[in-house]
Amino acid sequence: MTVNATRIILSILLAINCYSLSFSQVKLPQLVSDGMVLQRNTKLKLWGWASPNEKVQLKFKGKTYKTTADSPGNWKLEIKPQKAGGPYKMTIKASNTIVLQDILIGDVWLCTGQSNMANYIERVKEKYPEEVATANYPEIRHFFVATATNLKGPAADLPEGEWKAAVGNDLLRFTSVGYFFAKNIYEKYKVPIGLINSSVGGTPIEAWITETGFRNFPEEMTTLKQNKDQHYIDSITGLKSAYYPKKTSDLGLLESPKWFENNYEAKGWHTINIPGYWEDQGVKNLDGVVWYRKEIDVPEELAGKMANLYMGRIINSDYVYLNGTEIGNITYQYPPRRYVVPEGLLKAGKNTIVIRVSNSGGKGGFVPDKPYNLVIGDTLIDLKGTWEFKVGEVYVPNDYFRGVTFSRPFVAQNQPAALYNAMVAPIVNYGIKGVLWYQGESNTGNPKPYYKLLPALIHSYREAFKSEKLPFLYVQLANYMAVDYLPGAESNWAELRNAQFKALKVPNTAMAVITDLGEWNDIHPLNKKGVGDRLALAARNLVYKEAVVYSGPEFQYSAVKGDSLMLNFKTFGSAITTNDGKPIRRLEIAGADMQFVWANSYIKGNTVVAYNTEIAHPEFVRYAWADNPLDANLYNSEGLPASPFRNYEPDSLDTMLWHGKKGAVVLTYDDALEEHLTNALPVLDSLHLKATFYLSTHSKGFTAHMDSWKWAAKHGYELGNHTLYHPCDGSKPNRDWVSASYDLSTYTKQRLLDEVKLTNVMLQALDGKDERTFAYTCGDTEAGGVSFVEELKSLCAGARGVSWDANSITTADIYDIDCFGINGETGEELIALAKQAVASNRLVVFLFHGVGGGHGLNVSNQAHRELLNYLKAHEHEIWIPTMYEAVEHIKVFRN
Repeated sequence: MTVNATRIILSILLAINCYSLSFSQVKLPQLVSDGMVLQRNTKLKLWGWASPNEKVQLKFKGKTYKTTADSPGNWKLEIKPQKAGGPYKMTIKASNTIVLQDILIGDVWLCTGQSNMANYIERVKEKYPEEVATANYPEIRHFFVATATNLKGPAADLPEGEWKAAVGNDLLRFTSVGYFFAKNIYEKYKVPIGLINSSVGGTPIEAWITETGFRNFPEEMTTLKQNKDQHYIDSITGLKSAYYPKKTSDLGLLESPKWFENNYEAKGWHTINIPGYWEDQGVKNLDGVVWYRKEIDVPEELAGKMANLYMGRIINSDYVYLNGTEIGNITYQYPPRRYVVPEGLLKAGKNTIVIRVSNSGGKGGFVPDKPYNLVIGDTLIDLKGTWEFKVGEVYVPNDYFRGVTFSRPFVAQNQPAALYNAMVAPIVNYGIKGVLWYQGESNTGNPKPYYKLLPALIHSYREAFKSEKLPFLYVQLANYMAVDYLPGAESNWAELRNAQFKALKVPNTAMAVITDLGEWNDIHPLNKKGVGDRLALAARNLVYKEAVVYSGPEFQYSAVKGDSLMLNFKTFGSAITTNDGKPIRRLEIAGADMQFVWANSYIKGNTVVAYNTEIAHPEFVRYAWADNPLDANLYNSEGLPASPFRNYEPDSLDTMLWHGKKGAVVLTYDDALEEHLTNALPVLDSLHLKATFYLSTHSKGFTAHMDSWKWAAKHGYELGNHTLYHPCDGSKPNRDWVSASYDLSTYTKQRLLDEVKLTNVMLQALDGKDERTFAYTCGDTEAGGVSFVEELKSLCAGARGVSWDANSITTADIYDIDCFGINGETGEELIALAKQAVASNRLVVFLFHGVGGGHGLNVSNQAHRELLNYLKAHEHEIWIPTMYEAVEHIKVFRN
C-alpha cells in the first residue's frame, strides 16, 4: 500500500470517528445537569440531542423511559408529576451514557429583567455580612445565564452554565433579590427552590418579549424583520460613531514620571472636595479625565496590613493607585468602589492615593452620600473632604460628526426579542413555578409604551411556556433621584410606575411596591432583602395560597363630594393608615386646571377624604407622583406601602366628550400682540387658564417680544400660525386698507404655503413643537383665487375660521373651526356665549383681535376679565384647552 493510499484511509477513518463524536453522542441542554432543581407536581419535559433516529433511554427514581431521536437528532421525554424531594440520580443512555447527580425536585422560578435583578449578593455583602458568613442552604440552587443575544430567532440552548447551591462562596454570585425571595419561601415551606437568573443590566423590556408577543406592535415587527437581515446589521454596525469621540491624550499617563508614580512631584494641582461632581466645583462642562490625589497618614502599627478602600460610586470610570501601585479599576458608574489593599503596600507615615476618573457625558466625579474611607482592621480613616485635582485630558467631539443628528447606536441586547431568543427561549421546555420580573429603569425615557409592553411580556411568556395562568410577580420602580418638595412636577418614573400598577389588571399577577426602599443617589439600592421578602409575600398568597397580606392599599376609584374627593381603596389588610401616625404626605389635588397643590386629608375606613380649601371643585388627585416620593406614608396596618396612583389617565380623558365636561371653550388671540402680552396674558396666567395666541412672525409684536412668547410657550400656551406677514385678500369689498405688498389676491398658492412653513419654523425655534394650528388671516382661504386648504392640512393640525357659531364635536370641520369674533361685547354678553357651550354640549371659540386697545375690533379689559373669572369658576363643567388640544381631542373622540 502506498503512503498516499494509507493517508487517504487514515483520513477517512478519522473523519468517521469525528462524525461519530459529533453526532452519535447523546447531549443534554445546559439546564439539565448536575444539581438541577426540577419543578414538582407537573409533567416534566426532558429533552436533548442525539444521532438521527437513535434510541435514548432515561432512568429516574427506579423507572425507565424510552424514546427515539427524530431525523434531525432531537429527542424529548415526559415524566409524570413528582413530589418535592431529593437528591436523586438520573441516567441518560444512548451510544454514550450521562449520569446526573444531586437532583432536587421543588419549585423553579425564572428571575429576569435588568440590573436590579442581575445584581448579585457580592454587590450587597457589606449590608448583609451575617448572611454571607452563615448562609448554608444546599436546597436553594441558582443557575446563572450568561449574557447572550440572538437576532435571528429562538436559540436551541443557553450559554454554558451550571447549578450552584447557596452555600459558602457560591452564594456571592446569586441574584440578591432572587436569593432573599427563595430563602423566604424555603424557610416557610421547606421545599427545594431553583432560581434561573436570566437578566442583563441596562436592557429595555422590548429585548425580553417574544417575537410573537409583538404581533400588535407594527414598528417592532418591522425591526424584527430588519434585524434578521445580516447585510442590514453589517451596514449599521460598521458605521463610525459619534458616541466615541476623537480624543486628545491623557497627560497623566504620557508625562514622565506618570502622575500616579511615587517619584512624581505634584505641581499646579488645585483643591476639590470628595464627594461631589467637578462641574459643581468650578470645572465647567468638562468631558474628559480628571486626576484626584490625597496624602493620608497611617500609624506605624497598621503599616503593611491588608485594608479595604471604599470610594463610594464614581461617574463614570476609574483607576485607583496607592503608593504608585494600581489596586483596581471599574469601567462604568454603577458598581460600588470597593478595592482591596494587599498586604505590604501601606507604609507608616504618608501614603498617597491617586484616582484617575474619566467621564464622557453629564457630571463627572464622586456620588454624594456614599462611604469614602480606608478601613484597616478596626481602624477607619475618613477620606471625605479636600483632595487635589488636575485635568489630564479634555475630550473633543469628533469633527467628522459636527452638525450631524444621530439616532441611538445599534446595541444588539437592546433589540426586540434579542435577549428572549438567547436567554429565555431555551428554557421554555423546563417546567417553572412562575416568573420574577424586575425591570423598568431602562424604559423611563419613554414610559408611555410600557402600558402595553408589560402586559405583552406577560402574555408572551404564558404563551411560550404553554401556561395560561403562569404566575407573574414583578417589582415596581424604587424611589430614585433628587427629591422635589413642590407638587405638580411631571415624572417619567412616576408614569412608568403607573404603567406597572395598571398591569395588575392582568390575572394572576402581583407587584411589590418599593418606593420606600430606594436610594436617591443609586439606581441600584442595597435593600434587596426588602424587595425579595415583598415578592415572597406575593408568592405566598398568589401562588402558594396562604392567607397572608401581600400588598399595601390599592387605589380603586374616586368620587366628588362637595369640595372634597373621596378616594376608595382595596386595603389588602386590616386597615388603611400612615406608617408614622401623621397626616398623609405626597398627596396632590387639583381642579380642572390641573394645577396641583398639596392636599389636606383624613382617613375614614377604606376611604381617604382629600381636599384643599383653595379648590372649590376638585377633580384630580395623585399620590407619590415623583421620581423620588420621599416620605410618602400611606400604608396598611401590616406595614406595606400603597402604590403611587392618580385618579385619571390623560389618554382616556380624550375619549370622553370634552374631557368629561358639559362643553368646551377655547380662547384665541391675534393681531394686537403687544396688547395681548400686556392685558391678556397676565390675567390668563394668574387664573391658570390656557389659550392660543396666533402670531404673525414678521410683526413687531412678535419680533420685539420673542422672549415673552417663549415664556408663554413654556407655560402651556399654544403659539399658533398666523402666517409671516398676515396677508389679506384686497380684492374683496371694503378692503382698501390691505397693503399691496401683502395682498393675498396677488399671491401664488406656493408663496402663501412657503410663508406658512417659514412661520412654523420660526415658532418651533421658540416652543420646540412640530405641530400647531393655523388661523386664516381675515378668514381668507384662497391665494390668487386658488384654495390652499388641502395643502395646509399637511402643515398644520387644524385651523380656526371666522364663522360666527359654536362647534359640534361630530360635525365640526377641524380645518375651519367656527368662532365668535369679539368687538365691544360686555362681560355679560361674553359669558352668555360661554354658557352656550354648556347648554349645547359644544365647543365655543372666542376670537380676540384686541383686548384693552390696539385694534379696531376690541373688547374692554373689564369685559375680558369678567369672562375669564366666569370660566375659572366653572371649570368643573367647562373644559378650557388650547386650540391644538381641542382639535386633537376631536380627532381622538371621533376615532
